Amino acid sequence: MSSMFLTVVVPVYNEEDVLPLLVDRLRPVLDGLGRTYEVLTVDDGSTDTSAAILERLRRQWPQLRIVRLRANAGHQAAISAGLERARGEWVVTIDADLQDPPETIAEMIDAALNQHVDVVYGVRTDRSTDSPFKRHTAGLFYRLMRRISGVEAPLDAGDFRLMSRATVDAVNTLPEANRVLRLVVPTLGFPATEVGYRREHRAAGDSKYPLSKMLKLSLDSVTGFSMAPLRLATWFGIGGFVLAMALLVWAIIGKIMGDNAPGWTSSVVVVSLFAGAQLLCLGILGEYVGRVYLQQQGRPSYYIGYDSLSSELHKGTPAADTADLPLPEHVELPITQEILQDRI
Repeated sequence: MSSMFLTVVVPVYNEEDVLPLLVDRLRPVLDGLGRTYEVLTVDDGSTDTSAAILERLRRQWPQLRIVRLRANAGHQAAISAGLERARGEWVVTIDADLQDPPETIAEMIDAALNQHVDVVYGVRTDRSTDSPFKRHTAGLFYRLMRRISGVEAPLDAGDFRLMSRATVDAVNTLPEANRVLRLVVPTLGFPATEVGYRREHRAAGDSKYPLSKMLKLSLDSVTGFSMAPLRLATWFGIGGFVLAMALLVWAIIGKIMGDNAPGWTSSVVVVSLFAGAQLLCLGILGEYVGRVYLQQQGRPSYYIGYDSLSSELHKGTPAADTADLPLPEHVELPITQEILQDRI
C-alpha cells in the first residue's frame, strides 16, 4: 500500500496569474496537516507561461508534481488524468482559481476520518460572489439533473471534493469518454458527507468556463446520465400522432359538412409543426448515437506528454517524500527537453 496520504489534483489551463497565489495559500494548509502529500498539477495544454511558472515553483516546493497533457483536453479530462496518476490514499480535486478555499481541505479530511465516509463534497453555501445569472443557472442545472437522472448529486457542489482511494479506483475503472465527475461520483453511491464553504471571487485571471463550456457540460450531463431526452422524443412522437388524428377527424367532419376549405396558412402550420418535431427528435437521437459512436472508437480523452515524477526517477533524483513510492503503471509518450523548452 502506498505511504502517500494525500494527493491534491489541480487542473491548470492558462493560469499564469493565479499560480503563485495558489501556492501561497495551499502550501501552508498541506504542510500543517503533518502528513505526506503531493500536489499534482495537470497542465491542460496551456498556451501562456503556466508551464514555466510551474517548473519554477517546483524547484521551491518538492511536493509539487507536474503532469502535462499534449493537447488541451478539457477540464473534466484533466481532472481524470490527475485521478489516474494520483498516489494518495485520499485525493482532493480543486481548481486553481482559488474560488474554492484550500483551507477547507483540512476540514474535509477531518470529516472523512471522523464520519468514516469515502467522499466529502465541498458545497457552496454562499454564492454571493457569483453573478445572478450564474447562481440561477447553476441552481437550475443541479435541480434539473437530480430530477431527470435520479442521481442524488449534492446541490451547489462542483468539482471540489475529497475522495478515498477506493472511490478514485472505482472512477478510474469507468469506461466513459466524456465524464462529468460531479455526477459520476454520486452515482457510485459510496458513503458521503458535505462541508460547506463560501465561494470566493477568482483570485486573478479570467474565467476558463465561459457560457459555451457550461452548455457543453450541461449537454454531456444530460445525455450521459438520463434517458429523459429519449423519452421526450417518444412523447413528441405520440403527441404528433394524436394531433395528426385530431386533424384528420377535423378534415373528415369538414368534408361531410361541406365547409372544408383548406388554406395555405393551416398547411404551413401543420407541416412546420411536424417538421420541427421530427428535427428535434432526430437531434436528440443523434446526441445519443454520437456518444455511442465515440465510446465505440475507444479513443483516449487525453494524452500524457510529461510527468515530472517520471522524469526525476529516470534521472535518479527522487522527489522529496516520494523516494519509496512506486511509479504508477502508465506508459507515457516521451517528451524531449527541447520540446519542453519550446513550449515554455
